[in-house]
Amino acid sequence: METIYSNKQTEYITDVCVIGAGHAGCEAALACTRLGMETVIFTVSIESIALMPCNPNIGGTSKGHLVRELDALGGEMGKNIDKTFIQSRMLNASKGPAVHSLRAQADKSEYTRSMRKVLENQENLIIKQGEVCEIITEDLPDNTGNYKKKITGVKTYTGTIYHCKAAILATGTYLSARCLCGEAITYTGPNGLQAANHLSKSLEESGVNLRRFKTGTPARMDGRSLDYSKMEVQKGDEPIIPFSYSTDPATIQKEQVNCYLTYTNEKTHEIIRNNLDRSPIYAGVIEGTGPRYCPSIEDKVVKFSDKDRHQIFIEPEGLYTNEMYLSGMSSSLPEDVQIQMYRTLPGLENCVMVRNAYAIEYDCLCPGQLKLSLELMDISGLFCAGQFNGSSGYEEAAAQGLMAGINASRKIKDLDPVILDRSQAYIGVLIDDLVTKDNNEPYRMMTSRAEYRLILRQDNADLRLRSIGYEVGLVSKEDYQKTCEKKEMIESEIKRLNSVSIGGKEYVQEFLAKHDSAPLKTAFTLAELICRPELSYETIKELDPDRPDLPENVIEQVEIEIKYQGYIERQTSQIDDFKKNEKKKIPDDLDYDKVESLRIEARQKLKKFRPANIGQASRISGVSPSDIAVLLVYLTKH
Repeated sequence: METIYSNKQTEYITDVCVIGAGHAGCEAALACTRLGMETVIFTVSIESIALMPCNPNIGGTSKGHLVRELDALGGEMGKNIDKTFIQSRMLNASKGPAVHSLRAQADKSEYTRSMRKVLENQENLIIKQGEVCEIITEDLPDNTGNYKKKITGVKTYTGTIYHCKAAILATGTYLSARCLCGEAITYTGPNGLQAANHLSKSLEESGVNLRRFKTGTPARMDGRSLDYSKMEVQKGDEPIIPFSYSTDPATIQKEQVNCYLTYTNEKTHEIIRNNLDRSPIYAGVIEGTGPRYCPSIEDKVVKFSDKDRHQIFIEPEGLYTNEMYLSGMSSSLPEDVQIQMYRTLPGLENCVMVRNAYAIEYDCLCPGQLKLSLELMDISGLFCAGQFNGSSGYEEAAAQGLMAGINASRKIKDLDPVILDRSQAYIGVLIDDLVTKDNNEPYRMMTSRAEYRLILRQDNADLRLRSIGYEVGLVSKEDYQKTCEKKEMIESEIKRLNSVSIGGKEYVQEFLAKHDSAPLKTAFTLAELICRPELSYETIKELDPDRPDLPENVIEQVEIEIKYQGYIERQTSQIDDFKKNEKKKIPDDLDYDKVESLRIEARQKLKKFRPANIGQASRISGVSPSDIAVLLVYLTKH
């Protein structure tokens, strides 16, 4: 990094500045440096790198899909959790493969230390503890001759300037943050860390519109004060399935810790209802909007008043601490109310709080300002990722960080951005929703948001995305070749199973009767037998003496592809229709005021979000099918 010494001031020259070292910032910085960019990553505290201020786990329903996709593209989160997990489970295993989601309990301290080690040893990456208080922009002419703001650097609170070609905002929940616990308010970031109190003003002065969001976290208990005999034990899976496609499953089989399940009850709910006036949420003290799909216990009791109990998971924070996390019971009630309500739960009658639950408010981006590349529309070279974009969760943040890092690097190299659409990845769904929709609360990924979830399974993320990671430059040739070989084995085995016929011989009919399966009246292929609900690739093994010896991950894909062939073909056809509208591009400089017959609301929304294509335009709230028809006619004529 080149240094410039000027009068009473130090200045540096680098390629990319990443502001924030949470899960988004880490992935962004690693992507940039691995793609050849000299990068500086800023954090308010070195100890907060990849911090888990809330839940001590990675993955979960739909979030596991994001981590798998991130790994397939060359990200780090999957590798890091494989090194630091203490329990692993595949959620929704009794349901169809589209909703299977891997979830791993992390040793929080080890996760942070491990990711920090990766960053510290990454060539061309510099970690800087310090608060960025200002972005520096210049008005420069764009390709059309008009002047547009362009990021040229950032300035820290101590006055040091870092000149850069691109910057990535990954500020998490730190911007003008304050934590609330009843009447007590502290102006800090999560876990009592320093808030970033100066950058918001600079962003607003540069034309960036901000809003306030809220999230929260439960209390942590001293595990020695809990009675686990009154709770349900939640054990990990055996064998353990890794998150990363680069992790050898044999290397991570180990003894796992237990988690536990308990429940709230009417006494818990009564205490909460009697003290709602002391909750900052209901007293009007909190300005920000909270997450709809991860509500506080106060919200659950009020909004789901018909429920007589809510499940609460008791999870260890690590191997070398007694702290236990109460998943599902975040709160901003005063400390005296918290201890009362927690002690009504079975097993927590004598609990001792180590850390109070609290809510946290912070500044984040208003919708309608981002391109699908995660670059701000009005400031060239300034990219945004993570909770700053209005999302919630480590996994959502990391996925955006990776894509922002990729696209910032490609911007510097004058290459087209990498944009994943909704038919390619959960990451595509996530970014499209954040960019296109008016999300009025922190956005959380869910399987129901993905229209093509049977195609976008967590088990085939490498088959879908490894080639993109390789083309971008984040996946090694060796790893890509392994995926190609896996794909060839899957295709070859499916072809073989479709070509091998089984007749109605006596031993076949006896086999079918043994498995409560209907007898054969005509010849069937092995693939057709696998399609039967009561049969599987494994069970028909004795009818298939010429079967090759295949890896488990190949067998899994073969079975899914055969059993769900009809559904997959139908969804593939839907994707083909979807792609047609995604390919119909809309010029960046289209003047929507000249498009006659557009309704006023549609014109306003299209001008605000400036969609890149007809498909994206059709997903904007307030733009109707008739508006799309008008727009198509106009584009055809002009």
